[in-house]
Amino acid sequence: MEALVQLGMVSDLPSEAQTDENRSVEAKDYFVSRNGIRYAGTHLIIDLWGATNLDDPEHIDAVLREGALATGATILHGHFHHFSPNGGVSGVLVLAESHVSIHTWPERDYAALDIFVCGDCDPYKALPALKKGFLAERVQLAEHKRGLIG
Repeated sequence: MEALVQLGMVSDLPSEAQTDENRSVEAKDYFVSRNGIRYAGTHLIIDLWGATNLDDPEHIDAVLREGALATGATILHGHFHHFSPNGGVSGVLVLAESHVSIHTWPERDYAALDIFVCGDCDPYKALPALKKGFLAERVQLAEHKRGLIG
């Protein structure tokens, strides 16, 4: 049980983007307005079928970082765990604008991802990096607007 407790991480200090020295006099509102709708951000749920390279944490990290940067996001931290005996990987990139996560089942050539970004970031811009990096035969995609205001 001690090993599980040690896995957790808590950031003691706010990121540089949120310290008083870098804050403008008026706080920025990171909610977006598009097509007359106001919301916190866009959350994509992505299933990759017939995908490759799903058992290599370093490759997965690199692909997700490329995708996250393409959205316009700022990467704060990444962590990936490699399981055995099947070699699946679970991981997350913590973004200033939210997160990217992945869970892979290489024995089924399947990966489940989600990309949630707020502000001006566009999660759809990550898709070319995911398609190139995992060579998926089929991509299933669902979108959810988070923090929708009436």
